[in-house]
Amino acid sequence: ARRTVRTRPPGTPSRGARTGARRRGHRTSDGGRVLTPRPILVIHGSAALLAAGSLGVILWTGLDERPTALAFGALVALGELSRWTGSRVREAAPLGAAGALSYALLGADAGRPTQHGVLQVVAVVLAASLLGSVPHLARGHGPVLDHLARRILTVAFTAVCFQPLYNEDLFGAWGGGPGYPLLLLALLALTALCDAVLSAALARSRTGWPFGPLLRDELRALLGIGSAVCATGAVMALAVAVVGLWALPVFSLPLLLTQLSFRRYAAVRATYRQTIASLARAPEIAGYTPAGHARRVAELSRAVGRDLGLTRAELLVLEYAALMHDIGQLSLVDPVPAGATSGLPAAEQRRIALLGGAVVRQTGVDAAVAVVVERQADPCREQPAAARIVRAVNAYEEKVRDAGPGGPLTALEELRLAGAGEYAPEVVEALARVLSRDCLTVPSAG
Repeated sequence: ARRTVRTRPPGTPSRGARTGARRRGHRTSDGGRVLTPRPILVIHGSAALLAAGSLGVILWTGLDERPTALAFGALVALGELSRWTGSRVREAAPLGAAGALSYALLGADAGRPTQHGVLQVVAVVLAASLLGSVPHLARGHGPVLDHLARRILTVAFTAVCFQPLYNEDLFGAWGGGPGYPLLLLALLALTALCDAVLSAALARSRTGWPFGPLLRDELRALLGIGSAVCATGAVMALAVAVVGLWALPVFSLPLLLTQLSFRRYAAVRATYRQTIASLARAPEIAGYTPAGHARRVAELSRAVGRDLGLTRAELLVLEYAALMHDIGQLSLVDPVPAGATSGLPAAEQRRIALLGGAVVRQTGVDAAVAVVVERQADPCREQPAAARIVRAVNAYEEKVRDAGPGGPLTALEELRLAGAGEYAPEVVEALARVLSRDCLTVPSAG
């Protein structure tokens, strides 16, 4: 009897890859149904229940101390109005976050004890955040659910830890000495840790990247705008307790200036990246490499670096080096066919890599990027992690173009068969995981 062997079309993920993608909650390329990751359901569901319960109770009982609630609500709404967006922005609305935290930590207003509770804090912050987001929603740049869920849960955590104890006068012994501000700062540190865990968990659920490196990046980001938000929230709560609501505009100004400086810094970084991307296109414009090759290698290298647990700074160096990895070909008299350097002799590959590193150094780019470009053709065991990734991903992209019907599977098999001396096995396996998880195939040039 003849045995019929069924094959799937090139580039179609295997059944195991599709099943794994569904279990992790990622979209499959064959249109399969995707299940939402469980951590997202838990976080969003908890925030939704808390928000609905708080709004329901406040609508039934009314607001306590309306002037104070309106003042802090206006501050949070102003912070949301001045928010900015970006894929690498950790805290889009620092003023809104500081205002929300200060309201959660408010125990007195101009010497008079406050009576608002946890549910009112959550309701006021939620309503103000939604109100301040209306212009962004109208322009199609509204906050994602992750942003609102994190804001609600972190503010609720702070209020639960502070308001009941303060209303019971358990902090009375701390009120007259320096211990009370230190207690607020300690509570804000716990809140920042809680927010970092939530952010890392949401990112892990949406991307499938390792949780540890994501949490590490979130904690490192707290040293920037996160520390300013926590300090401003504590200072505003202490100042309002003494001088009243007039302290809000006074202590909001420094954070607004800090936010403006961060915006300018982000604009400079964006211009810097655009300059590098323009330089990376030089070999393509000159006809040395196929169109879009550098961009594809950079995107896939960043995904592999994420899977291997590289930090945010290391990923940035990796991305820049991947964009400029072929710039050394501009020094060649005769172009390499299709720009495929992975098939050249080792000595010729090193020569092109050294020429590329020299060009990168002359452009004023970070020296770490030049080192990665220079060492991408070194023996595998002597290469830094970023150079290993660039080398393997570049070879994969070149092999995919010439692999024919086999496509990604054939290219991966060739990388595995090349041996550990050619490509790092851990990088090749990380590349396979990325391709399987995201069902990613590198398109052909053109």
